[in-house]
Amino acid sequence: MGVSADKLRLLRREAGAAGPETGTPAATADRVAAPAVSVAQPPANAPSAAPRRPAIDAERLRLLRHQAGHAAPHPSPPAVPSPPVPVAQAAPTPANEPVFAWIDREVRHKPIPAAPSTPMPTPAPEPTTSAPARSRGTDIAALRRLIGQRERAVAPTASVPRAAARDRHLPGEQIAPGLHLVEAFLPQAHPLAPLPLAFARRDDAVDPRDVLFFDTETTGLAGGTGTRAFMIGAADWHRDPARGEGLRVRQLMMATIGAETAMLDTFASWLGPRTVLSSYNGRCYDAPLLKTRYRLARRPEPLSALDHVDLLFPTRRRYRGSWENCRLATIERQLLRIVREDDLPGAQAPAAWLHYLRGGDAVDLRRVLDHNHQDVVTLAQLMLRLVEAEEAERLAL
Repeated sequence: MGVSADKLRLLRREAGAAGPETGTPAATADRVAAPAVSVAQPPANAPSAAPRRPAIDAERLRLLRHQAGHAAPHPSPPAVPSPPVPVAQAAPTPANEPVFAWIDREVRHKPIPAAPSTPMPTPAPEPTTSAPARSRGTDIAALRRLIGQRERAVAPTASVPRAAARDRHLPGEQIAPGLHLVEAFLPQAHPLAPLPLAFARRDDAVDPRDVLFFDTETTGLAGGTGTRAFMIGAADWHRDPARGEGLRVRQLMMATIGAETAMLDTFASWLGPRTVLSSYNGRCYDAPLLKTRYRLARRPEPLSALDHVDLLFPTRRRYRGSWENCRLATIERQLLRIVREDDLPGAQAPAAWLHYLRGGDAVDLRRVLDHNHQDVVTLAQLMLRLVEAEEAERLAL
């Protein structure tokens, strides 16, 4: 930092230096650049002045100059004459103030002036030509052109086709909330004589009009209380006043879980004391499952009191080894020469029903109806074929 000439004179005065005080800048510069300061003695007859403070030597003065920001070894450049600046008189120093107290007061606590920044050269402005003022109509036209360019730059996205309404139509008639009844009639001649059950290793016979073929579609094959039947198909030989003799097929299907009780009550109304149930592995699976559902619904269970002819066991005894297995689909293809078209496997029936319950379409559920319809029709034809095979074997002996 720098110290002005007046402060330097004040420094000399405090140090006890003597010399003429000139206000010229040259004399001030000479005194600042001098390496040592000579101390003059006052005249003998001069009046007594105020008591002086202890003198300070040249080394201490150079140190003070160095702390004040002056370079002691080399002389300062010649100063440029400038108009004298009025200097404010320093306040009188108290008598008991230390010698170097003015340094704390005047130098150390003085803010450091910011260094002058070198101005950056300003580039010369480029010559511009005055553009004609645009009208409002021109601006709108330019904006429209810009919008058109942006629209052409964006790649056209493929339009998403609107999803068609889901096909949730179920055939038949809704006879209770969430319960649908589907009926079909296949004209054919009834067996005239009672059907002997010798193929099932029984000595009795059954009236064809008392036989009820049934099959269920369930939510799984595990059984137990967590598995429920959502569809029951039944077929019997029936004489219709308008259509004559034939095989009547009736199917109950639940569209909601809450329709189970109504389905069980309706199926129970189709059963009578003389009814003979007939199924394919129904004695081990379908009948026990329905009995469980009746108990859980707190309804009278009508199946245990009825006779049951299961066609799986006589079919296995007669045709085991003839084909790869004795599944119903294999039997109807090899023995009855029935080929199903667009048939939904029974293992996919639970997924089709759950898909419908969750808001999906009814396409696969209608295919489950067709699958169940064919199952009960096949049971009626299989019983007749077993009766014929047993009768032919008896006559051949």
